[in-house]
Amino acid sequence: MDINPNIYDWEIIKEISYLNLEAEILYRNFNTLSNGEQTKVLLATLFLTENGFLLIDEPTNHLDIEAREVVANYLNKKKGFILISHDREFLDKCINHIICINKIGIQVQKGNYSSWEYNKNLKDNFDIQKNERLKKDIKRLDLASKKVANWSNKLEATKIGNGSVDRGYIGAKSAKMMKKSKNIEKRLEKSIEDKKSQNIEEVEELKFRNVNYIKDELLYLKDISIYYNNYKILGDINFSIKNGDRLFIKGKNGTGKSSILKLIMGEEIDFTGEIKISSNLKISYIFQDTSSLERTIENFIEKNCLDGVLFRAILRKLGFSRNIFDNNIKFYSEGQKKKILIAKSLCEEANLYIWDEPLNFIDIITRKQIENVILKCCPTIIFIEHDKKFLENIATKVIQLD
Repeated sequence: MDINPNIYDWEIIKEISYLNLEAEILYRNFNTLSNGEQTKVLLATLFLTENGFLLIDEPTNHLDIEAREVVANYLNKKKGFILISHDREFLDKCINHIICINKIGIQVQKGNYSSWEYNKNLKDNFDIQKNERLKKDIKRLDLASKKVANWSNKLEATKIGNGSVDRGYIGAKSAKMMKKSKNIEKRLEKSIEDKKSQNIEEVEELKFRNVNYIKDELLYLKDISIYYNNYKILGDINFSIKNGDRLFIKGKNGTGKSSILKLIMGEEIDFTGEIKISSNLKISYIFQDTSSLERTIENFIEKNCLDGVLFRAILRKLGFSRNIFDNNIKFYSEGQKKKILIAKSLCEEANLYIWDEPLNFIDIITRKQIENVILKCCPTIIFIEHDKKFLENIATKVIQLD
């Protein structure tokens, strides 16, 4: 192995067996392996390096649910690595500490994702209550400061004129009241600063433009078999979609999940069986591959006939800063490209949403945003995804492909 030339063949064969890989894979060109196979081989090879400490960056992006389970169990038996992943179920199975980078710094906490989230929710609830108290204090102090300053100014004004008044007494009293006003202002500023320092991730709500179809049933597939080069890759698929269904298509990589979606979208697929799609059905589609995305946001808006104001507003809610809107999308991160496709779909008025692995490279905060909007707006949706937690929270129907 070029990565670690000092290991013996028997060592790497033994190591990859823990990841459900056969020995013959070592004698194939690395570039011919699937992305998931490449990830597993790299992990096995690097963990055999002596005195190594691994930095593992999003290993789950090309793994199906079953493969994620295998890799999670493998990592659970290893020591000495830092892992970046957005799959909550995966993290729970293979980590024992969390490094959290947030607005007020970096925090390290013992435990897995679920324990961290539980503690975070407790703290957020405490901070929210504290913020509410601070808001009341700010309002009260602001009114008090203005009132005292107003009294001071009125009192100071009585010094002016020709009448017989004790101007020294009035000046001293006015100064005392102004000092009180300044002290209130300082307390007000401190309350505002305390509120600003609260480390709460404020996640903005998203919204679908979903519209229920006039009939209850939108489409159905009966006895569908799909072929590639005259070879059956998928057979005997039956399901229907009705208003409000959230159908999850589950299966290993290569079982034809995306082919089903392409068939529904009208692409040329070699198949047998019956497919019926209701007339004038409006479908919003998120495709899996982002390599075709290029040029600027403005060009993307024009090309897809989107509401530019709404589209940019959704991107801002998904964490985009305004200063990158003029950049070429080709140079965006994979996560940003996925967010563009999600924002496009949320902009489109549709009866049915078809999403093919929308969460690849998407951070946990955005995943929870998407979960919340789906549960709130109840769109009719067919999706392929390998995030088990997302599946459990969202799906109303599941189809398992073997």
